[in-house]
Amino acid sequence: MSSSPAQTVRPIRQSASLVVLRDGADGPEVLLLRRADKPNDQNSGASVFPGGLLDAHDRRLHVHCAGLDDAVASQRLRVEGGGLDYYAAAVRECFEEAGLLFACDAQDRLVPLDGLPGERLQAMRAAAAAGTDALLGLCDAQGWRLAADRLEYAAHWITPPGMPRRFDTRFFLAALPPAQQVQVDGVEIVAHAWLRPADAVSPERGLKLMNVTRRILQHLAGFDSVAACMAQARAQARVPLNMPRLAAGPGGRRPVNIEEPAWAEIGFLDPDGRGDARHTLEGGLVMALAPRIWRVTAHAPDGQPGAHGYLIGDTEQGWTVIDAAPDDTDQLARLRDAAPGLVQRVLSTGAPWNEAQAAVLRERWPQADLSPHVPGEVLPLAGGAQLEVLAGAAGGDTRAYLLRPEGLLFVGSGPAAAAEALPPDAAWIAPAHGFLHGARAAAT
Repeated sequence: MSSSPAQTVRPIRQSASLVVLRDGADGPEVLLLRRADKPNDQNSGASVFPGGLLDAHDRRLHVHCAGLDDAVASQRLRVEGGGLDYYAAAVRECFEEAGLLFACDAQDRLVPLDGLPGERLQAMRAAAAAGTDALLGLCDAQGWRLAADRLEYAAHWITPPGMPRRFDTRFFLAALPPAQQVQVDGVEIVAHAWLRPADAVSPERGLKLMNVTRRILQHLAGFDSVAACMAQARAQARVPLNMPRLAAGPGGRRPVNIEEPAWAEIGFLDPDGRGDARHTLEGGLVMALAPRIWRVTAHAPDGQPGAHGYLIGDTEQGWTVIDAAPDDTDQLARLRDAAPGLVQRVLSTGAPWNEAQAAVLRERWPQADLSPHVPGEVLPLAGGAQLEVLAGAAGGDTRAYLLRPEGLLFVGSGPAAAAEALPPDAAWIAPAHGFLHGARAAAT
């Protein structure tokens, strides 16, 4: 596999978003804002939650935050400091974009903006839309404090590598304050809607949704009240980090989320986000896993991807084949085409081949060594690499092979060994079916 050109390092900018909820006749409803259409904006025209980048004003708002200090907020967000910036930014951005203000008075009551004189309210929202330090001025003048303690930290997402703009975003949940109405700025945000989460993600609705927005909406669709949503967020001992990864496949390139089988392999193959790894395995696919490691996937009779065969080496220095499938003529042909030149060795993770299978392999690769190997042997490869032969986890005469220095453990159809039995330098499991996955994660 040829090396990729150097990638431009894209800065990851810190941001916060506030998911505003209210109880409707048919269950919880969520506020979605439609962004203005803009050229060269990856989120142009999308329906989003209120939110945006942290800025210097947010640190200055700490003294105006109610019921929460920076130490507690930072501990909750698992950052060394500045955690309260995210809470302040979420409140500020919601005020700027949607005209909703999560603030409380001296009696700790949420401020009812709709009770303010119209001219005063309009001036407040104009100041917020202008991007000034409107909240600082309001808090000082009115004696208000930001209702940071009314926000529940719910999710943490980072934009996939390879995207034009990347954000490290903390998402908070909050119930709509009483006596307040949404009023969008008409510039960055051109419309709003209150929708049940399940309706918002419905194809019939036709909303443009970013992956993270869709995923959060899908999660919220499982609750029957705002209180239940908030309670679940509050009960999380630790909010997990989600960073999707871009990959190609049937249907085109798309984000792959952390719970999908392909996610770990994509990180191994494409840490920079070129988008050329695969989100779906397909029969007949020949995939470069590393500069000298290839995977060739068979076609199964049911049309699904079949078992993998692996190739280690190159055309100039020769090849080692693992799991050649002598009973599958088409798969043998794919392996031959993927590894032109000398095949020096053919190995099996399963039981030794019978005479008929060995004869097929000898006909295909007359010069190849088909000898079985015992656990503990170390087979030298070109370029100083080595394959260590291990006992297979399925027992009997099965084998596993650890490729050094890459740390790939070829395990065949058997399960990965238990964590304590894995060699310490085994980093990745290469199975007979499915994607690569981390060796320690697979064992625990």
